[in-house]
Amino acid sequence: MSLPADRSVDAVLFDFGGVFTESPFAVAEKVGSDLGAEPGRLMEVVFGPYHDDTDHPWHRLERGELSLELAREEIIALGVEHGLDADPFNILALLAGSSGPRPELVDYVKRLHDTGYRTGIITNNAHEFRDAWKSMLPVDELFDVVVDSSEVGMRKPNPDIFRYALDALDGQTAERAVFLDDYHGNVEAAVELGMHGILVGPDVRGALVELAVLTAIAFP
Repeated sequence: MSLPADRSVDAVLFDFGGVFTESPFAVAEKVGSDLGAEPGRLMEVVFGPYHDDTDHPWHRLERGELSLELAREEIIALGVEHGLDADPFNILALLAGSSGPRPELVDYVKRLHDTGYRTGIITNNAHEFRDAWKSMLPVDELFDVVVDSSEVGMRKPNPDIFRYALDALDGQTAERAVFLDDYHGNVEAAVELGMHGILVGPDVRGALVELAVLTAIAFP
């Protein structure tokens, strides 16, 4: 199959958690609410200022600079300072019990890839989660490149991780690529680089309708 002539993009890049699966940020809000924390408070303590790339322990974990156990210890200590039980394992346990990858998205990505679109993942992740998340998807069938922050030592929203992914797609131009993520700061970073950006909400179908406009591949 050949690419549609009326497409606006040639490459489609996705986040993993919160796009293919339930958002960890939504789960953090639920846990925080159960603890009586102000909205956004637990998320900030556990995940740091996610609109930025800092030395917060979770950010260092995602850049491969810190082990999961050491990051957990430092985050728990931060929680104590704020009067919160901020053990990230509480959030991870709920994520582990959530449903698997969204089948409608997996099917659509396969259609894109089979049509000839260049596809990839840019994920902020931890070394310890690598085998688990990759086992949830037929990665080799769906994606040309997989950029895991813990492998490359960079994390979103650092623009360098987007440049890295585009270079890995044989020098794909930003203007002909689109990026989908459930966190607005990451989408904004891609847009500032010149990429198209789509924010994914709790119902991924809305984002896929937007994506269909750019790719000229109908959804569903």
